[in-house]
Amino acid sequence: MPPVVEVRGVRYSAGSRQIFDGLDLTVRQGSITAVMGPSGTGKTTLLRLLTGQVFASAGSVQVLGQDVALLPRAELFALRRRMGMLFQNGALLTDIDVFENVAFPVREHARLPEPVLRRLVLMKLEAVGLRGAEKLMPQELSGGMARRVALARAIVMDPEVLIYDEPFVGLDPVSMGIIVQLIKRLNDALGITSIVVSHDVPEVGSIADYSYLLAGGKVIAQGTTPELNASTDPSVRQFMQGTSDGPVSFHYPADDYVGALLDASDIGRRARP
Repeated sequence: MPPVVEVRGVRYSAGSRQIFDGLDLTVRQGSITAVMGPSGTGKTTLLRLLTGQVFASAGSVQVLGQDVALLPRAELFALRRRMGMLFQNGALLTDIDVFENVAFPVREHARLPEPVLRRLVLMKLEAVGLRGAEKLMPQELSGGMARRVALARAIVMDPEVLIYDEPFVGLDPVSMGIIVQLIKRLNDALGITSIVVSHDVPEVGSIADYSYLLAGGKVIAQGTTPELNASTDPSVRQFMQGTSDGPVSFHYPADDYVGALLDASDIGRRARP
């Protein structure tokens, strides 16, 4: 399958903090690609680069054959319309009902007769198992239902690329299982390309065709879930197994903390009689 996303040699900093230092990754058409890593490794920043909200200081980001940084404003907006986004906490509009939340992108970007719009919205709600929830307000929804409404909104414009930003955050095990299956089912049924940013290893690993593990501004490991699970790299093993002991420090910043420990130890030795 041809690549839908190509990130090559990307460098990006936020102020004095370098987030990416030569990032490379590829997303193939029709695949479910996972981007994983500890908190603070730039996973959400990567999504902002893909959608043209920020731009790399070096390297290139190509989406659907277009260099995002070189696109004029109108063409960048056109590219974004070919992409769907499931935001981290759903991001439903709280003052309108479920139907209007899902219909919102269509009303903004298309001119459909109301009967056609209604059929389209109900079809997308049916796809996520919530056709009967069209008149509910967001505050009447459970966390899992709200996430599914947000997913219906993300697919209502029939995107070619669907991006999930931490789709499992805050969900109970049942709701999480439903979202996992929906991601897989929608990817296959709609023939789209899915990019799932998450640190929930078992869930995303069960459906991902290929995964990237980020740390230190680069890809430190990539492959299928069995390949990552079989890695002997200490950083990869720590993340995949969810252990506290390993190269990823509990303390921030790690170097300062280690230095403080050494200093305290030295002072203690000198203070002894």
